[in-house]
Amino acid sequence: MTKSSSSKSANALRMLAVDSVKQANSGHSGMPMGMADIAEVLWQRHLNHNPGNPDWFNRDRFVLSNGHGSMLIYGLLHLTGYDLSIQDLKNFRQLHSKTAGHPEFGITPGVETTTGPLGQGISNAVGMAIAEKVLASKFNTDKHPIIDHMTYVFTGDGCLMEGISHEACSLAGTLGLGKLIVLYDDNNISIDGHVDGWFTEDIPKRFESYGWEVVPNVDGHNSDEIDRAIQKAKSNVDKPTLICCKTVIGKGSPNMAGTASAHGAIVNPDEIALTRNELDWTEEPFKIPDEVYSAWDAKESGIRREESWNQLFEDYSSENPSLASELKRAISGELPVGVEDIIYSFIQETQKELPKQATRTSSQKVLNVLGPVIPELMGGSADLTGSNNTNWDGTKPIKNGDFSGNYINYGVREFGMTGVMNGLVLHGGIKPYGGTFLTFLDYARNAVRMAALMKIQTILVYSHDSIGVGEDGPTHQPVEHLTSLRTTPNLETWRPCDTSETAISWLAALKNTDKPTALILSRQGLPNFERNDSQIDQMQRGGYVLYEPKNSPELVLIATGSEVELAMEVALELAKNTPTRVVSMPCTERFDAQSEDYKTQVLGSDIKRVAIEASHADWWRKYVGLSGEVIGMNSFGESAPGSVLFDHFGFTKEKIISKLGL
Repeated sequence: MTKSSSSKSANALRMLAVDSVKQANSGHSGMPMGMADIAEVLWQRHLNHNPGNPDWFNRDRFVLSNGHGSMLIYGLLHLTGYDLSIQDLKNFRQLHSKTAGHPEFGITPGVETTTGPLGQGISNAVGMAIAEKVLASKFNTDKHPIIDHMTYVFTGDGCLMEGISHEACSLAGTLGLGKLIVLYDDNNISIDGHVDGWFTEDIPKRFESYGWEVVPNVDGHNSDEIDRAIQKAKSNVDKPTLICCKTVIGKGSPNMAGTASAHGAIVNPDEIALTRNELDWTEEPFKIPDEVYSAWDAKESGIRREESWNQLFEDYSSENPSLASELKRAISGELPVGVEDIIYSFIQETQKELPKQATRTSSQKVLNVLGPVIPELMGGSADLTGSNNTNWDGTKPIKNGDFSGNYINYGVREFGMTGVMNGLVLHGGIKPYGGTFLTFLDYARNAVRMAALMKIQTILVYSHDSIGVGEDGPTHQPVEHLTSLRTTPNLETWRPCDTSETAISWLAALKNTDKPTALILSRQGLPNFERNDSQIDQMQRGGYVLYEPKNSPELVLIATGSEVELAMEVALELAKNTPTRVVSMPCTERFDAQSEDYKTQVLGSDIKRVAIEASHADWWRKYVGLSGEVIGMNSFGESAPGSVLFDHFGFTKEKIISKLGL
């Protein structure tokens, strides 16, 4: 066999992948070996970044969507000079290592997003590219292109099979994201073997139909061809570009290259020895020659790039001080001064008029207060704007050729919407929120999980929150969804009962900078309850006493959302014979974080507790105990008017009192 003609720089990436996977005895060698030549061209000739400052705002974003090949990005980061040592590579896939099995945002310097679940990275990248265009439209001047960078993505067959890639890439083409470039590892291999039996679509035609430019049939092991393709992609500012790179998975491994067995770990010592010979690599494991380090080193060039931009920004600031100050604030993630005061003033004003309205309508009213003072809010909906009420009086959708707006019409793309929102957050400078029906959380679930895992401030608006949806039936009536959200680590779920709690829920979402927030909103109208100053203050603690009987309580009713009204009706009916406290608990995660003294103060001790929520019942056992009761759902819903369904499933004052034997 003829020895590999790849450069020593590319072969260093291959051998770092082989050595690290061998050391860990697990991982994925094939993709890094197959894409090493593409990575060399992109990172050495095109990528605008600074290893000394991974957070430089105008850097090019690089997303490894096929994140199983994580050793490729770890090798790139190490060789170019990021804070990732050779010892970190030796600790690949080990506990508390900076080199996790799949790339993780916030753990490894230079990793822009957590990838691994296929298709997620490419959707995040679409969000990053949107953010670049939105911020450029808002802050750039003819003289000072302050926001001006590319978003590059590595992706493989697996990502393009996943449905989320269709959703996100279709939107990217429609919006004309010309600074988005995807390099497709077209090796015809997935875990089960050659993809001919399950993936035969014409990828170039597919992306052309989305409105992308496509550069087909690029030799992924020919540096000049790769370079020309990237140059062509960069010259097209009107369309995103897909570069189809024909590659050999596991390139360099004499017996495994081009086969499905190369997808995973190449750990056989004999095969590794043959690979070293094939690549003409004589170094010991984890040993990189000085000349290779020198060829890769991007520290000095990165400093120069950032210093040049800093000078541009200094000039920009002197001529446009207000814009510069606003951009700095948006990038920092800090809210404008006075937002909290605005929310509490809104609540006080709301107390004067108590109309019955759906909390989705309450949410829209809150947005009309927040929108004018938080310009970085970027709304959106998955084709349900009029139902989610995610628009407000100042809403202006972005569109191809005009990114000066503050709203994204995502179309019927719940999964793609959530992945794109994650990318908007990760890029920085934008606070996105997006809406759909709560039952369609199922479509977006993995992107919601990724937001929580990454500890990022994605705001998820879910309306039509229960059997109250009514005639649309069980397909549209969420039952298990609140439990799914509440059991997700590092995610806060707020289900407000009225306008005041909705305002507090929005404030929580805006202040939760290290976690996503789900806002669960009703379709049906709900009363707005009067509260004293103490109760208004305690709403932000996630659970509080909304109603206290005159005599010492003998029963505690815990409820959320639309069922708080029902709990109040029950308490007032029982007032003479069974003094009953009503606890509104819009956010169980926030309540759980309170002190034990506060929780006991709210829930009482040695008092029977009953939870009421038109959702999965088992969640509430941790609050009511085995001696308490849960009035909840243990089945799917039915198709009928909402009031009929609440009666049918036992959510009426009379049926609850009867069930409790009171």
